[in-house]
Amino acid sequence: MILKEIVRVIEKVAPLALQESYDNAGLIVGDENALVTGVLLCLDITEEVVNEAIAKKCNLIIAHHPIVFKGLKKFNGKNYVERVIMKAIKNDVHLYAAHTNLDNVLEHGVNQKIAQKLKLNDCSILAPLQDNLLQLNTYCPPAYADMLRKALWDAGAGHIGDYANCSFTLAGTGSFMPIGEANPVIGKLDELEFVEEVKLSFVLPKELYSKVLNALKEAHPYEEVAYEMLNLANANQTKGAGMLGNLPQPMQLSEFLSYLKQQMQLDMIRFTPLSVDKDIETVAICGGSGRFLLEKAIAAGADAFVSADFKYHDFFEANNKLVICDIGHYESEIYTLEIFMELLKEKFPTFAVLYSAISTNQVKFHI
Repeated sequence: MILKEIVRVIEKVAPLALQESYDNAGLIVGDENALVTGVLLCLDITEEVVNEAIAKKCNLIIAHHPIVFKGLKKFNGKNYVERVIMKAIKNDVHLYAAHTNLDNVLEHGVNQKIAQKLKLNDCSILAPLQDNLLQLNTYCPPAYADMLRKALWDAGAGHIGDYANCSFTLAGTGSFMPIGEANPVIGKLDELEFVEEVKLSFVLPKELYSKVLNALKEAHPYEEVAYEMLNLANANQTKGAGMLGNLPQPMQLSEFLSYLKQQMQLDMIRFTPLSVDKDIETVAICGGSGRFLLEKAIAAGADAFVSADFKYHDFFEANNKLVICDIGHYESEIYTLEIFMELLKEKFPTFAVLYSAISTNQVKFHI
């Protein structure tokens, strides 16, 4: 198996363009044209995990958390990041991470996995991505419209929520005059032409800009393709942070905490009490550090917010409007490994993909 084939499967679901500006997702160490002998899945890459990969003859490690977040100026093994990189390079082990780009997708995303564990219904993105959608307008003769639509649909344009192959068509008249070295499909040099044309419009996410534009230019019959790419103010309801959903049935707080502990296999939960008697039904979730979504969860009417990494004073911000349930960073994201496994096994069912047997959780509790 070639490494770039594996990368293509993951990035089709979680394009690197969706990662946050501070992130470092993607191929961190390695050659995308290398032959992969086996894949080891983990949440964090540590020296022990690299040793495990070597022992199990897996020369690719796929992690949720990138091992490198900032520039490295020296490689002398003074910290675990340097030691991991040095060991990986020495042993030809490739390192790949899908982090906030996997957080920011609805299908096969980190939060969808948590929602599945909690059996939530009617799920939606809690904070849909803004400034992510484009509108493509192009023009062609009516006879070419069906062919052009299909080419752009196949490239990913026209997919809106649960609807595929979306477009808009408007008939009109175009004018042009071929000059100079032009080689027109319709018309003659230095003669003004008026032709029947249709305007085709599609919505697409920004990460597909290049792919859709290339498909347009390859499929369009004209030598010079007229098109517009416009920024849309609409939020992308299939991309963004966090998730909102409903429990199978309303629960009292104590019942919900027991359910959460059981479903996520937790040792403990840090939570805020409620002074009002209310059932827990609508639940907001965010894998990893979710404090930045607390106000969104409250505004969305969530009864509980399941996430991690809340500081002491953050808990006061619940204001008795919902229950903050801090289940731990590692605990909220460990099931991300199941996403990698499902994607790779679906595409490469006979290939060696293994879960790491090492717990990389550095937060321990003395009970």
